[in-house]
Amino acid sequence: MTTVCLVGGPETDLRYELLSRETARDALATYDLRSPFENSVALDTVSLGAAVSLCNDLNWYLVRFVEETLVREPSVSETEWLSRDLATAVRNDAVPGEETDRFLKLYGVADGRLVEPMYLARSDGADLPEYDLRDVPETVGVRVTREEFEH
Repeated sequence: MTTVCLVGGPETDLRYELLSRETARDALATYDLRSPFENSVALDTVSLGAAVSLCNDLNWYLVRFVEETLVREPSVSETEWLSRDLATAVRNDAVPGEETDRFLKLYGVADGRLVEPMYLARSDGADLPEYDLRDVPETVGVRVTREEFEH
């Protein structure tokens, strides 16, 4: 199963915005929705292709109400998420799954909320640097494209 997690912006009640609109509500109706982070909506799809297609179907809402779209594909990583752009590149065979771990956006998690991303580049065989932007009990790693990293 591939997991999609949509994280709403600070001024948005994401669940309300998605479920109050008929098209988004219909697209999400067959999924079991949950909230792994504050102001988020997560669901499982059958494949990476289905996850990317769902994001494409919801694009109008994602542009307006979502701050971060995360995709977890177990065949790529059991513990780290992929950005939407990277998930799309993997699905389109533009980037092999095993070559997605170089660039990372590392979020702290404070009070269930994703906070202050830190961008990191992995070196061959080197340990990942510690998240040091604030004291947090846990972190969430999101693999990103080179373009997202350099932006």
